[in-house]
This record gives sequence, C-alpha cells and structure tokens, in this order.
Amino acid sequence: MKVAVKIPATSANLGPGFDTLGMALAHYDEYSAEPTGSKLVIEIVGEGEKDAPRDESNLVFRAIKVVYDSLGKKVPALELVCHNNIPHGRGMGSSGAAVAGGVMLAACLLANEVEFSEQQLLEFATELEGHPDNVAPALFGGLTVAWVDEDGPHHKKLTTHRGLSPLVLVPSNQMSTSLARSLQPQSVPHTDAVFNVSRSALLVAALTQSPELLLAATEDRLHQNYRASAMPETSELIASLRAKGHPAVVSGAGPSVLVLEDDPQKRLLAIAHVEKNFPSWHAMPLAVDVKGASLIPQPGSGS
Repeated sequence: MKVAVKIPATSANLGPGFDTLGMALAHYDEYSAEPTGSKLVIEIVGEGEKDAPRDESNLVFRAIKVVYDSLGKKVPALELVCHNNIPHGRGMGSSGAAVAGGVMLAACLLANEVEFSEQQLLEFATELEGHPDNVAPALFGGLTVAWVDEDGPHHKKLTTHRGLSPLVLVPSNQMSTSLARSLQPQSVPHTDAVFNVSRSALLVAALTQSPELLLAATEDRLHQNYRASAMPETSELIASLRAKGHPAVVSGAGPSVLVLEDDPQKRLLAIAHVEKNFPSWHAMPLAVDVKGASLIPQPGSGS
C-alpha cells in the first residue's frame, strides 16, 4: 500500500514568540512511502537532491522509525520519495516538515493496526525535532502556540485574521539553526524579558484580532539582536523594512525574513521595496495554511 502526505512550510518565533509561536505557510513538501519487501530506496527531488542522505540517516525515515519503535516494530523495506519544495537551511521549517512528514507516513502505514491521536503525533515529532514550535503548525496548520511541561509537548491552534498577508523573503545563503542558537546568552536582562512577554501577548491578539498592531507586536529583544552578527544582510533588510512600517522579523533561525502585513496591498509595497533595494532576495507571498499535514489520495486506495 502506497501512502503519501503533503506538509506545509512553517515560520517559528514570529518575532517575540521565541520557541513558542509558529505558523503554517502554503508552500509544501510531498512525501510518499511504499513497502517494497526488499531494501530501503530513497528518491529525493528538488531541495536537497544533491546532498540529502539516502540511507537510514534521512530525516523522514528517522521520523518513520520513531513511530515504529514506539510499538516495538521494525520498519519494513520502503521506497521513500521526497519532493522537497521548502528551502533548506533558510528558517522555513524544512526539518520540521520532514519530521512531520515521516510521522504522518508511519501513522498511515500502521493505520490498520493502530490509530494515533494528535497528541501522540506531536510527541513523536517533538522527540526527534527537539521542540514543538515548528512541528505543531506543520502537523496541524494555522497559528499555533506550543509549550512543553512534565506531560510532554502541547499545542493550541488559533485562527489568524483574514487580512493577514505573510511574505517570506529568501536569500541564497543558508543558516545553521545550531549556530544561531549558540549565539544567544544563557540569561537576558529582566527588562528585556518583560518586554518580550508583553510583545508576545500582543502578537497573539494582533494575529487573530487586530492586525493593525503587528508592527509593535513583532518587536523582539530575546533572540534577533544576538543572532544579527551571523546574519548581517538579514538584519539590514529587517531594519529597512521596519523603517518603512513593514512588520518584518527573522523567520525561524533565519536567514529568511518574514513580513506579517495586515493587507495584501501593503505586501505588494514591501515586495517593491525589496526588489528595488535588495534585488538578490527572492520574494514569496504566501497564504496561511489552515490544514497542516494532509493525505494525498492514491489511485485505488479508496481515500
């Protein structure tokens, strides 16, 4: 039985919501898996086709294995096909998509034996990804608030305001998430912590009810300034956009930039500004994905 899934790109942090807020974007990777009975075969098309691993170290396969391991089962020999459209190493959740995709493929392959809850899917994905801020929107779509307590990871999905018009600006260079994290201090001033608490609360209100507040709501003192030295062009672009009134932030760990406009016309103005002043950056106007991970029906599957 061949199974296939479509997984959205994501942007995490959204400015002040560090390791907590994430949003699914309408730009997708597609993965399929089919038991072959012989050996593992991995085909990669698009992003990463030259350097992504084609053995058991492949991230999609590792996510499949996490689910099978939870049941004490061995992963069968598979033909795994990855159509990657999400840019790698750019802060658009490519690793979160791979993890979510693998978890969903495993759940589909095991559907006749066990039915997994949303909570279990999130736990599997977080086990491999390390934190839930990217995998939650990849799995469930929309705007998500994610947190972890003694019972594991959790999420709350929220509906964004209908006027929200995201724009992702992608450079040619990549950024290592681990490097970005290494630039942050172990502690921050109390005033900065209070500042981010207020802006994070305001950001949830702005994204769901009052998008006209997005410029103020996307201010951050917790992580972006500390990472700026590693992404000077990103920082310059954000400063230039914000000076023009565009709510621009680092997308995830960067180096891409996320602009959260409250109107499609303002998004066009932001694109024009970038094309004129930062022509090497690729503009991707995207909708908010509201479905998250979804199954791709296969011929003869009855789905």
